Amino acid sequence: MTHILSVIIFLPLVAAIALAFLPRLPAKAIKYSATAIALAVLAMSLHLFANFDRSLSGMQFEVINPWIPALSANYHLGVDGISLPLVVLTALLGLVSMLISWKIETRIREFFIWLLVLESSILGVFCSLNLLLFFIFWEIEVIPVYFLISIWGSGSKRNSAMKYVLFTLAGSALMLAGIVCTYYVTGSLEMYVLEPGNGMGSIAMVPVMSSVPIFFMFLAGFAVKLPVVPLHSWQPDTYSDAPIAVNILLSGALAKMGAYGIIRICISLFPQSSQRYAPIMLTLAVIGIIYGGILALRQTHLKRLIAYSSMSHMGFVLLGIFALGQTSMVGASLQMVSHGLITALLFITAGIVIEKTDKPAIASMGGLARQMPATATFFVLAGLGALGLPATSGFAAEFTTLLGSFSSTVVDSAQWFTAVALLGVLLSAVYILWTIQRVFYGPALSGFDNVRDAGKLERFYCGLLVIIIFVIGICPTILTSVIQNSVTGIVSWMGG
Repeated sequence: MTHILSVIIFLPLVAAIALAFLPRLPAKAIKYSATAIALAVLAMSLHLFANFDRSLSGMQFEVINPWIPALSANYHLGVDGISLPLVVLTALLGLVSMLISWKIETRIREFFIWLLVLESSILGVFCSLNLLLFFIFWEIEVIPVYFLISIWGSGSKRNSAMKYVLFTLAGSALMLAGIVCTYYVTGSLEMYVLEPGNGMGSIAMVPVMSSVPIFFMFLAGFAVKLPVVPLHSWQPDTYSDAPIAVNILLSGALAKMGAYGIIRICISLFPQSSQRYAPIMLTLAVIGIIYGGILALRQTHLKRLIAYSSMSHMGFVLLGIFALGQTSMVGASLQMVSHGLITALLFITAGIVIEKTDKPAIASMGGLARQMPATATFFVLAGLGALGLPATSGFAAEFTTLLGSFSSTVVDSAQWFTAVALLGVLLSAVYILWTIQRVFYGPALSGFDNVRDAGKLERFYCGLLVIIIFVIGICPTILTSVIQNSVTGIVSWMGG
């Protein structure tokens, strides 16, 4: 299993290159080939998950080879209890995005090529332990997202794609500056060995006047991707105009890159700065939770409502991270996986509704549960998970995050921020239930009498996501047993 991480990362990329240069293939062969690759990646990631040693806190399945000797940079891969669940999540959503893309009828080869490149880049971010390698994978994902939205999107698709690119590149420029400064201060680009307690001096040991600017350089780049208010304005436009397959990866995996980067780099390499400025980030987290919830209530477009709901729920991730407690960070890591599953299911079912009715406006819908009982059931179950119904992963994640944030002793004001954040739970219940009522229940509209329900393939992957959401909700130790020790190693540096 020495090189399994390399295979997981680069198999989709190699497949994309092969599809680009092989003789012209039938559309069905392209779809089956891309799906088979995604299935193989998922199988390998599950193999890693099954063989992961839950008693260890450090990196496992490491690969480290010389890469750029002049910079002392290595090709360094590895996963721990925080990154491994995100690798599995990305592989699962990658497979689902391939399956849902079987409906694509224009420029099929190009679509699946870009989708494979996107999956490869996200996996590379979660597995990289070298800052330069991490940055390269971080930048690669911008290219496929731009083309996937600008060509196969809807509405103002080119403007939305460009807006995403500009926001991401602005954040990336600051991140690159942070990487350069980190190398100048520490002489190393190796992410893991820079962490306190791993045999080398951490950047946290540098005088505060030097470390604080670098901390905020990294934080700005990750905050754009999360997204954190006020760097969020790209999200609703991008999510509403992107094709559903891209929505799945954008909300389910790409947003997690920002949260993961904060944990892996900002918290791990800058524990002193993280603790010092935690109240500012907790303030932004609470603003995002409530602001996103209020805006979700005001939306008339179904996908935009889910976009603002996603922003609100990612605020809980930020809350759990910067509460800096062991339980809160376990909850935040669990919330990343739960949110990825639930939001993906919401976007899939919303996409089915919009495709079948040809009406994205919520006001134009009503009574669809009669014509679309399976779709309605999946949307309701996803909505109940989003509002935190017990027995769903949403409840396990939010409860753990809120409990851990309220009990954190690392940040003195964490209890007050957590109390205010509870308003977000109430808001999510209101907009989710109200949306379900307006779209699927109430007076049935005669114009939808011949609307078809979800097909067999759609029911398969929706049902799969529902099962996973409830399995994690009923038995969260499946993930928390993996996450726990890695989080313990991080918060122990701050007395958490």
